[in-house]
Amino acid sequence: MKLEKEKADRREKKKKKSKHSSKDRDKGSELNGKHKSSSKMKRSESPSGVRSLMLMSFSSAVKYEAGDSDTHEDVKVDPDERNDGRQKSGSPEINNNREKADDGHQCDSLKMKKKRVKDEKQEKNQSSSRKRKKTSSEHDKTEKKKIKKDGEQEEKKKERGKKDEESEKWKWWEEGKSSDTQKWSSLEHKGPYFPPEYEPLPDNICFKYDGQPVKLSPVTEEIATFYAKMLDHEYTSKDVFQNNFFSDWREEMTKEERKQIKTLSKCDFTQIHKYFVEKSEERKNMTKEEKQVLKEEASRLMEEYGFCLLDGHREKIGNFKLEPPGLFRGRGEHPKMGKLKKRIQPEDVTINCSQDSKIPTPPAGHRWKRVQHDNTVTWLASWLENIHGRPKYIMLNPSSKLKGEKDWQKYETARQLKMKVDSIRKQYRRDWTSREMKIRQRGVAIYFIDKLALRAGNEKDDESADTVGCCSLRVEHITLHRRLDAQEHVVEFDFLGKDSIRYYNKVPVEKQVFKNLKLFIKHKDPEDDLFDRITTVKLNKTLNECMPGLTAKVFRTFNASTTLQDQLNKLTTEGMTVEEKILSYNRANRAVAILCNHQRAAPKTFERSMQLLQEKIQKKKEQIEDAKKELKEAKKAHKDAPSDKSKKLLEKKEKAVQRLSDQLKKLQLQETDREENKVIALGTSKLNYLDPRISVAWCKKHQVPIEKIYNKTQRDKFAWAIDMTDENFQF
Repeated sequence: MKLEKEKADRREKKKKKSKHSSKDRDKGSELNGKHKSSSKMKRSESPSGVRSLMLMSFSSAVKYEAGDSDTHEDVKVDPDERNDGRQKSGSPEINNNREKADDGHQCDSLKMKKKRVKDEKQEKNQSSSRKRKKTSSEHDKTEKKKIKKDGEQEEKKKERGKKDEESEKWKWWEEGKSSDTQKWSSLEHKGPYFPPEYEPLPDNICFKYDGQPVKLSPVTEEIATFYAKMLDHEYTSKDVFQNNFFSDWREEMTKEERKQIKTLSKCDFTQIHKYFVEKSEERKNMTKEEKQVLKEEASRLMEEYGFCLLDGHREKIGNFKLEPPGLFRGRGEHPKMGKLKKRIQPEDVTINCSQDSKIPTPPAGHRWKRVQHDNTVTWLASWLENIHGRPKYIMLNPSSKLKGEKDWQKYETARQLKMKVDSIRKQYRRDWTSREMKIRQRGVAIYFIDKLALRAGNEKDDESADTVGCCSLRVEHITLHRRLDAQEHVVEFDFLGKDSIRYYNKVPVEKQVFKNLKLFIKHKDPEDDLFDRITTVKLNKTLNECMPGLTAKVFRTFNASTTLQDQLNKLTTEGMTVEEKILSYNRANRAVAILCNHQRAAPKTFERSMQLLQEKIQKKKEQIEDAKKELKEAKKAHKDAPSDKSKKLLEKKEKAVQRLSDQLKKLQLQETDREENKVIALGTSKLNYLDPRISVAWCKKHQVPIEKIYNKTQRDKFAWAIDMTDENFQF
């Protein structure tokens, strides 16, 4: 009995362990019978109860092995069966069989559990994977929809903003012309923005003199950096530039520095130059975030200093930033190149604003030179620059009312000249035969201004660049040819015009003009004035007597606008594509630029850009050849076996050839346009001498988008013309 009890205790412990395993396994299963049997075991603590439980477990194990585990029910044991079990329990054979059955049951249960756990885990992983894929796909679709929606909302926002901006834009031209004397009633602004103070070089960057490091004072060091930054520029190789720089630099040095630094040739700026080259590269390689910070700072400055209130309207200021100190360059061989442009201080600046406005606050520790309230001028601030001693101004943006009114009046005056020009031409022709030399010279000068669109020219001092206009021409600037290139009475002009741009032209002139020129140069040296009896002031006075407001510049504007109008009427025909119309416009504009001598040097990137364009053209030609071969094959296939499918394919190939041909034509037009405009500056005449109403009317008449002719800045400048002009306007 003792042995039997010990065995029963061991089996009971095993059953408890099996019970816990069964509980875990049966949570998601249908094996409820075993669970209930285990519950009954808890209530049965006597040995007979244990034996009964063993019998039930054995019976269940048999059923499980037979495949009935999913359908078995709770086993009910009556008292007789319990007694039989108790009697049989003493048999060693039965006990061994029971132990084997129990061990087999536990082993099978453990295997099934592991398999079920593994299957559940795999199914769970697969489900999670499918769910993740589905979620990821749905997320991507949602993101795409969100991006698309955001893009559409952004576009709508921009459109609304554009419409709001257009609706809020001040249409000053609808209010009528303002007074000629009073330019504004109220004017308020923040004053100019001063460049930041000089930041000294790091200690490891030094200037060397005669091979030895020299510690410079902040002022001297700052001027040294101006020269160091230009070491790789051709200016620093010119003697005039070097001499002017060194002279002005020594004036700013301390006494000790002047004693030590005596010649420019012993100065070594290479470390400073290298430092600024590296800084420049750092700026170029800035991250998007760093560039965004700079952009936001620029926007902040624009918002604070870039606008003013003019008669209650918010107007944009043109140049609100004062020019930082540096070295003067000039154009051409300017005698003052290399001189120091000094830092402008608040004490140098005069502020102009209305009396009842808030006066701009000067930088801390400074004060303005003067504050005035003059509404007869259009500038906001003024100072004298130290190179020429001339005043410089902060003005409003070209899109402002004051600038727009001035432009509008300029072109209206030029249009008025159209009604007077015939009588003026008759008058200067009569002047050619006057007995008075002054009148003859005036008549020939006005003829040149009219026919050649020459500038009037101003008197120059010895320290200015040697540029000339009509009234300041010298004998050396013209050559007379009785016959040249199958033309008679030819005048050859060769001189430097505005901005030191060379004017070279061979022009046949009237016989009487040719005779007068021979008379004007007689007994004169090459350096003598051609028109020695007249001045620009006297010439403009005479023109003003012919028509109020008439000057040499008005003549130039009149001839430029008339040329554009005539050329557009001549070059634009029906049936042209938009690209062909734009080419015609640029050719008309080019005729004006040539008349006004608006030249430029070929851009540095010209050759490379033309090469890329030619490569595109060649590639497009190859694509057309391939498309034509495919079209030929499609035609043959359709001819051999006609069908709807072959017909659609044929139409598709025909459209492809046509599309590629149009693209090729567009590229070829671009090539022609670029080549023709290589050394011609079209922008100068477009912005300053051509009545914008001519271009606007042409665009509206020939259905050319105004954006193809004027960019955003130019459209803002000429908003008045775009708004008021219809397609029937003629200059």
